[in-house]
Amino acid sequence: MNMITQINKSLNPFKKMVRTLFRFAIAVMVPGLIMISSAYAQDRTLTLDEAVKLGIQNSKVLKLSQSKIDQAVSQYNQAKDRALPTGNASFAYNRAEIPANRLALGPTSFSLPKNADAYLGIVTLNEAIFAGGKYKYARESTDLLTKVARLDADKDKDEITYDVISSFYNLYKVLQSKKVIAQNLSSIDQQIHQSQRFFEQGLVTKNDVLRFQLQRANVELNEIDLESNRKVINYDLNILLGLPESTVINISQITEADRQVGSLNNYIDTAMLNRQEVQQLVLQSKVAETNIKSVRANQLPTLSASAGGYYVDANINPLPKSGNYITPVTVGLTFGWNFSSLWTNKNKVSEARIQRDQVSINQGIISDNIRNDVNRNYENYMVALNKIKLLQTSIDQAGENNKILESKYKSNIASATDRADAETLLYQAQINLELAKADAGLAYYGLLKSTGKLNKQ
Repeated sequence: MNMITQINKSLNPFKKMVRTLFRFAIAVMVPGLIMISSAYAQDRTLTLDEAVKLGIQNSKVLKLSQSKIDQAVSQYNQAKDRALPTGNASFAYNRAEIPANRLALGPTSFSLPKNADAYLGIVTLNEAIFAGGKYKYARESTDLLTKVARLDADKDKDEITYDVISSFYNLYKVLQSKKVIAQNLSSIDQQIHQSQRFFEQGLVTKNDVLRFQLQRANVELNEIDLESNRKVINYDLNILLGLPESTVINISQITEADRQVGSLNNYIDTAMLNRQEVQQLVLQSKVAETNIKSVRANQLPTLSASAGGYYVDANINPLPKSGNYITPVTVGLTFGWNFSSLWTNKNKVSEARIQRDQVSINQGIISDNIRNDVNRNYENYMVALNKIKLLQTSIDQAGENNKILESKYKSNIASATDRADAETLLYQAQINLELAKADAGLAYYGLLKSTGKLNKQ
């Protein structure tokens, strides 16, 4: 006993050290594990409006669109700057070495200095009084192109908004389907438990129990596919919204208000007023007309005014010294006319007219495409609404059929196969209804997008 006591006493310091190290490791690791788990598993519940705002706020495409607007504004400002006066200033020094500096002119001769210094300073200012209107047309054209760039940004915003809505609804469809599957699995488990009890009582065969177990396995397979789809859609939506890739997005219940459906012609008329493509073509038509005027302006004469000041000093000292420098000042008008443009410019005018005609033809093509787009989305929405009505009826029928067969099965009148089939039909109808509701919501937003009203509600 004494030896054992001595051994324990000798091990006590070691045990204390081990316990201390273990406590320290726990104190360090637990917060770290908590931080890691929180970093890799963040749940976030979003409404549709919140998702759209995040998508617009974090879109790299929209940031690029804004930079294009800034570039167009800069080009417009540059066009305005071209109408401002131009000025120039220079100061030069020249030194001349004259090795042969003697000139003999008949009976007379004179000598030049061996070297000479000269300073020349020039300041000029020029202002175009009339340039055929080219500066004005340049300002008008770049102003119109700036508006086109803004419409491009609006169109990109609609595309981003619809992409977010589409992904949001696709995720909603998967989550709703998973809820239905969970309810169905719970119901099947009850049926399995009931069939096993019947089997123990000798009321049903083992095959009846296996039939319900097989039904459960098939539903579980659907659940695996849905979970895989959920992860893919969730990841894509995180990228669209600018959220961490590990974020698990949950969707608050989508509440769809009753929407009044107008006539197809009303939607087409709305699209013709609001679609960015239509507005852009109107602006591009104006740009083409302005371009024709600008090309024609090349045939007109120009008039400009100028003013200049000179400093000429032949002294070695560059600083002004009385009597050693002169300062002539000039003011003038310049009239110019490149009259050869009367016969060299006509083909440029023809090209500008062709570009204007192309815009006009493109207007007709875009108009047809918009009508087709609105009609397609309108029909998709109407079909989705009709599907909801039919599926609601089928759910009522499948539910009634399920109740009947459930009662018959309990009374040992119906087989397990009939009972499982009735429950499968009800489960499938429930999933189809949830998918149809989501499809109807998405189709509605597709119709809004085709009319140019997606972000103007």
